[in-house]
Amino acid sequence: MTNQKKNTATLIGIGTAVAVLIACGIALTNNIGKSTREISEEDALKKMDKLLKNVTVTETTPRKATVDFSGSDLANSLPDINTYPLTVTGNGEIDIEIFVSPEKAGTGSDGWMIETAKAFNSQNLRTTDNHTMSVSIRNITSGTGSDYIVSGKYLPDAYTPSNTMWGTMAVSNGADLHMISEKLAGNVAGILISENMVKTLSSDYGDINIETITNASKDGKIAMGYTYPYTSSTGLNFLVSALHSFDNANPLSNTAVENFQQFQANVPFVCYTTQQMRNAMGSGSLNACIMEYQTYVNDPSLQKSYQFIPFGVRHDNPMYAVGNLTTEKEQVLQAFTDFCLSSEQQENAKKCGFNQMESYHSTEPEFDAVTLLNAQKLWKEEKDSGRPVVAVFIADVSGSMIGDPLNRLKESLKSSSQYIGSKNYIGLVSYSNDVQVNLPIGEFDLNQRSYFTGAVEDLSASGATCTYDAVLQGIKMLEESKSAIPNAKPMLFVLSDGETNLGAKLRDISDIVDALNIPIYTIGYNANLSELTELSAINEAASIDADSEDVIYKLGSLFNAQM
Repeated sequence: MTNQKKNTATLIGIGTAVAVLIACGIALTNNIGKSTREISEEDALKKMDKLLKNVTVTETTPRKATVDFSGSDLANSLPDINTYPLTVTGNGEIDIEIFVSPEKAGTGSDGWMIETAKAFNSQNLRTTDNHTMSVSIRNITSGTGSDYIVSGKYLPDAYTPSNTMWGTMAVSNGADLHMISEKLAGNVAGILISENMVKTLSSDYGDINIETITNASKDGKIAMGYTYPYTSSTGLNFLVSALHSFDNANPLSNTAVENFQQFQANVPFVCYTTQQMRNAMGSGSLNACIMEYQTYVNDPSLQKSYQFIPFGVRHDNPMYAVGNLTTEKEQVLQAFTDFCLSSEQQENAKKCGFNQMESYHSTEPEFDAVTLLNAQKLWKEEKDSGRPVVAVFIADVSGSMIGDPLNRLKESLKSSSQYIGSKNYIGLVSYSNDVQVNLPIGEFDLNQRSYFTGAVEDLSASGATCTYDAVLQGIKMLEESKSAIPNAKPMLFVLSDGETNLGAKLRDISDIVDALNIPIYTIGYNANLSELTELSAINEAASIDADSEDVIYKLGSLFNAQM
């Protein structure tokens, strides 16, 4: 693969799915729907200073180390494919493996293709050469599946993403895909918006559609959230549809970009997963979000509280063959596709929430690969509307992190930091019995990257665990940076095993974090995830389990989405 192709491939898919996407963040602009804070910002700062009087904080002298960018290659960033295990394993003499998006390869109402595959395998059909057929299913998000195929790191026999956008981009980057069916099961992307908000916006903007909703968001009338467009089908669809609504003739024009900047300035956050977005809706941080109809129709609480406004291209779950299959594998793939399209399986799909908005037709065109790829690049460059991020990484170096946990923390932090933009500002704090400032906040140019790498490499573990003392110090550094970087987006990243046994407790700092509205992303290594998750939940940030094999890929997604 050429360097140009690798670079373009990286634009398609830096990130994950667990994703699925990406990354989730916090309302830093409007705070529409934010719950009433327990203390004022002024009181929060006073309380922070008071608590920090009991904390010993020292500064270390950072050293420079060589910055290695080799991990930015897409194939190297992807985890072993078995990180995403097979959910159906075929035992036929001719078996094909299919990458299947999660809404049809999960459990319950999300398990349509799982049950279809099991039914197909039970028939013991035979090829023309009298070999038994079967299929194996791997549950993997559309964007992540595309990453494996484009990079060549792992090739399935077939691939069924949520929509055709991923196939279009993959083919443009050299992937050998052949359309078998444009549609296995019908689905539609949409915006969920509360009934009260529909009434309000209708009186101000008229008919409710993606154009009026994006305009309302630009005007600060609504808190809109969406998922990471590098891995999420609905997120990517929303991105290009929004750009198209800003300029129907050219979604990448200066007019479209200017409108997108205004829109994005009022978007509270881009969510790492659909579940995080739903949690934000429930907490009131968002009053509009995106979702597929299949998910919406299977949740009575959503139907009761929100209207579904369709947008963009349809999500009809196409089926692609990957590479040059043998004649017998082609027979298996065609037989399985035909089986999926049989009346019985289509009825089963309908029971799972598919095939229920068949009259919907997109008002947007089928976007070409150049538009899709450039839309992703535009999003990365403009999503913060020119505002830099100021972030402090807080690393647990207590005794419980000795050995493998600390080694993995260092590896994942160094590798994933390659996805942090050079115009952002980064600092590093570590903690055990007390708190150390390993690297003061500085613009993340090559010089700061070199100091950051050296500071991470020099981390060593011993002693007790004063997590929340370190969080307070990180907050103080962010607050002090405001005068020099007044328009920045502050955030913290806490990398820990979650076992705090010294200094301040979570209950001591929760109101400070809430009042100052700083998102705290947590990454747990061999961790007590419940307390880390609770810390992140204060301001709707993401919490990641670093014990999974794809932690570097996940953190790459998070940093790419937020920084």
